Formats: sequence, C-alpha cells, structure tokens
Amino acid sequence: MGRPSRHDIDRLLDVAAELVAAGGPSAVTVSAVARAARAPSGSIYHRFPGRSAMLAALWLRTAERFQEGFLAALNADPPARAVQDAARHVVTWSRAHPDETQILLYGPADFDGANWPAEARERLEQGNGRVTSALRGLAGRLGRDEPHDVERLLLATVDLPYATVRRHHRSGEPIPAYAEDLVTGCAAALIAETAGGTTTVPR
Repeated sequence: MGRPSRHDIDRLLDVAAELVAAGGPSAVTVSAVARAARAPSGSIYHRFPGRSAMLAALWLRTAERFQEGFLAALNADPPARAVQDAARHVVTWSRAHPDETQILLYGPADFDGANWPAEARERLEQGNGRVTSALRGLAGRLGRDEPHDVERLLLATVDLPYATVRRHHRSGEPIPAYAEDLVTGCAAALIAETAGGTTTVPR
C-alpha cells in the first residue's frame, strides 16, 4: 500500500484558505501556496491545472462544507424553526471556521470565477440550485408562495446573518456570544405573520 501524499489536496487548500484570510483572494497564487505548504510548485500543478482551478476548488470546498449544515437546517421541521436554525447556522459555522468564512465573505468572481473549468462552474450552479430549491420548499411549507417570499427568506437566513458576521470579521473582533440570538430574532420577525394588527413571532 502506497504512502499518502504529503501534499494532498485538502492540505493545499487549507494553506490557500489561510492565505485568503491573511491577504484576500489575490494572495493565493501557485507559488504562494507552494511556499506556504513547503511543497514544490510541481505538486500544485499535479493536482490543479492552474491558479483558476485551484481557486475554484477552494471556493467550492468551502461553500459545500457550509451548505451541508445550512441545507439541513432549511429542510428541518417545523418550518418556522427552520428559518431561525438556518440563520443561526451562518453565525455558528462562521465562528467555528474563521478562515473559511473569509472566503465566503467574498464571492466566486473574486476567485477568478469567469475562468473556472466547466466542471467547477457546473458544481457552482448545482450548489446554488440546491439552496434555491430548499428556500422555495421552505416558503411553501410556510404557506408563502410569492416570489418576494423567497427573497424574504434569503434576507432572513443569509443576508442579515452574514452582515452580522462580516461586520465583526472586517473589524477583527470575535463574533459575540449573543450574535446567534440576534440573528434568530431578526429571522423570526421577518417571517412573522400579522393578524388583526398583532405580530406573532414563531417560537
């Protein structure tokens, strides 16, 4: 049985994630990753055809790791709780994975998305499609089927939680312990149903 490669793909992508956290996507080059990983440049090119493919692999690995828990939360029952759990997941995951969170605070375009290999672009579309489908399904389970209802859920479960995370990451401050409660409260308020002038927040 052969020995495992000293410079496997996950190790190289971990190094690339550290470079993003320190200097942004532009800091990730083949030579920089090779130097930080103490690997020959040839070992990078053996695993990735070029920088664009490496950046694609880094973005997709990060997004798919995040989406695993996020999709599970969106698909949970009861639906009102699913909204809050999805918002909470954004904050909890971000606190536990600070380097990877820095990646998601950018976007595919910042990782040379226009030059990704076709297979990587297809994976990106599939991942986005799974999230959109889950949001639509959740909207339906909440009895809300208008186009703006999905936008409302996106705001509640992604935009507002990430705004909270981004503010602390950009300032270099740790995400406070109360952040989960803050974003779940906002998420609940956004999907609250109004009846007779009284707003009922799901618990």
